[in-house]
Amino acid sequence: METVIENIPTGKPKWLKVKLPIGQKYSELRGLVDKYSLNTICTSGSCPNMGECWGEGTATFMILGNVCTRSCGFCGVKTGRPETVDWDEPEKVARSIKIMNIKHAVITSVDRDDLKDGGSIIWIETVKAIRRMNPNTTLETLIPDFQGIERNIDRIVEANPEVVSHNVETVRRLTREVRIQAKYDRSLEVLRYLKEKGINRTKSGIMLGLGETEEEVFQTMTDLRNANVDVVTIGQYLQPSKKHLPVKEFITPDQFAKYEKFGLELGFRHVESGPLVRSSYKAQKHIL
Repeated sequence: METVIENIPTGKPKWLKVKLPIGQKYSELRGLVDKYSLNTICTSGSCPNMGECWGEGTATFMILGNVCTRSCGFCGVKTGRPETVDWDEPEKVARSIKIMNIKHAVITSVDRDDLKDGGSIIWIETVKAIRRMNPNTTLETLIPDFQGIERNIDRIVEANPEVVSHNVETVRRLTREVRIQAKYDRSLEVLRYLKEKGINRTKSGIMLGLGETEEEVFQTMTDLRNANVDVVTIGQYLQPSKKHLPVKEFITPDQFAKYEKFGLELGFRHVESGPLVRSSYKAQKHIL
């Protein structure tokens, strides 16, 4: 018998409508991504802001392939056995950033729990290559938790990007369902450790609409601030496919504004809170 899930919204509200990605700049960047076989989270993650961001000449690059070893219930990136590490990838990414004339780049990756170093060596080589080829480009690294292994996190600290981001994604109660192989407290410890080791700007992100309560969101924001996180992004979860977790609720713009006000009162340096906000949205602002 088919299971019927009640009270799940069937249509997107008007505030979630986005423009189709068009324009010369978007087309140019699309061509470069295809030419160099780059994996951007813009495409793999079905980001609703791809048209806006690419139209402005910015993009987020995903390294270490496009197959993840984890099977999070919210994520549109494929799960399975990743391909062999491409040791030429750091140079490819750095070269494309140069060609695109990007002033602030965001680098992220799939989880690579199959590798002893969690992929951290490719991470630091990518940052070094970008620095070498693009000395005036500022960087944000949106990292996995590296299973909380400090020697792997230390490689990111050594690279010293302007911003280091790691997303908790959801509230404590829903973590096991939403991020099956992740741990809420481990993510907080990674963020706290980064700050303790001298990272200038740390950042995290939360998705809403998965069944969390307002009080739980307030508590998550408080937990992040207590871990000395500087920037928080809060956006609406959108179901990538029918195989993924359903949207339980569409959060209104007024509610997002309430979370922004609360975050600023907590002392976050920046709070990006809105239905279409994703962790890399307007990332260039977060180094200021």
